[in-house]
Amino acid sequence: MAAIKDRLKQELVAALKSHDEARKSTVRMALAAIANEEVAGKAAKELTDAEEQTVLARESAKRKDSAEAYTAGNRPELAAKELAEAAILAEFLPQQLTEAELAAIVAEEVAAVTAALGAPPTMRQMGQVMKGVTPRIAGRGDGKTAAALVKAALS
Repeated sequence: MAAIKDRLKQELVAALKSHDEARKSTVRMALAAIANEEVAGKAAKELTDAEEQTVLARESAKRKDSAEAYTAGNRPELAAKELAEAAILAEFLPQQLTEAELAAIVAEEVAAVTAALGAPPTMRQMGQVMKGVTPRIAGRGDGKTAAALVKAALS
């Protein structure tokens, strides 16, 4: 357990030795986010690899959202910094699904819901489809993109 946390600690040591400020601060931030998650709740616990991936995916998504906001606010230098941090975090996450792979998963889940209902699902059953899609893409795909693909499939 905690293989990602161990890798992050090794990367931090390497970044400190190489004086790579951007990598050092990003890895420290990731370790802090994992530590915060470990002590959140009623009792401290050690996170599993899947939970650590979830934390890193959340942090990466925050960086991408911030980059979009900075770009919209005409601050390209800050957007570039956020995207660089997201790229560093992506090194510790599993390979992301392509749009085609995500579309295939959505199509399979729409077919499963169709079989369960006996009729093609409508927008009212979007929650049922997303309930099947979400665990299959956890940590490997973007929920916003999946939701957009489900909406397109149901409309």
